[in-house]
Amino acid sequence: MRGLVLALVATTLLALAACGGSEEPAQEEVAPPLPQGDEPVRLDPADFVAVIDNPYWPMAPGSRWVYRETDGKGGTQKVVVTVTDEAKTILGIEATVVHDVVSEDGRVIEDTFDWYAQDRWDNVWYLGEDTTEYEDGKASTAGSWEAGVDGAQAGVVVPGEPKPGLAYRQEFYAGEAEDAGEVLSLDERAQVPFGAYGGVLMTKDWTPLEPKLLEHKFYAKGLGPVLALTVSGGSDREELLSFEPGDR
Repeated sequence: MRGLVLALVATTLLALAACGGSEEPAQEEVAPPLPQGDEPVRLDPADFVAVIDNPYWPMAPGSRWVYRETDGKGGTQKVVVTVTDEAKTILGIEATVVHDVVSEDGRVIEDTFDWYAQDRWDNVWYLGEDTTEYEDGKASTAGSWEAGVDGAQAGVVVPGEPKPGLAYRQEFYAGEAEDAGEVLSLDERAQVPFGAYGGVLMTKDWTPLEPKLLEHKFYAKGLGPVLALTVSGGSDREELLSFEPGDR
């Protein structure tokens, strides 16, 4: 009898072990690769979140950045970027509307509404822009585009998990907007009128539409873009003068 009981216990333990061994631990879903070139991308609205809180460019409503841009030839422009409390639905995604105004000598030369959204992997997507440039009394909207319209494709402006060597498309609208970026470093330093920062994300940005042009951009954690330098094809420098945080 004692031997029979032990056999039954052993059989039960083996059965329980077998049941437990059949369950595999849940694996976190891997983020899809970032878009490249002109390849089409299908975005699922369910993959997007309500806020943009990527540490390298948080966009709380009411946030306001003021930059000074110089061209190395004496020209100076003022750039004011403001996160509005408005949203625009693009491809079923609720995109945050960001207002970007460029002025020179007190006169507006470019007025743009940009559309951004963040996915659940913390990638900040660029879904298009409604832009107007003013020159010699004439207005042009040639640079405007919207993801999903006339072949335009969304891109990523700040990756959720940046690492050196990571390249990605920032925007694509054939012949008008074909910017791309690549992460160069995560431990740079940058000093601008608003302050000095360490642990800065540094990217290189380019477009095949202007092959001689190359720009380096610097993003400080908790703040966003603080500095942009044209290192080829020009000598422009855009640096942060002031920042006002919005409501989180």
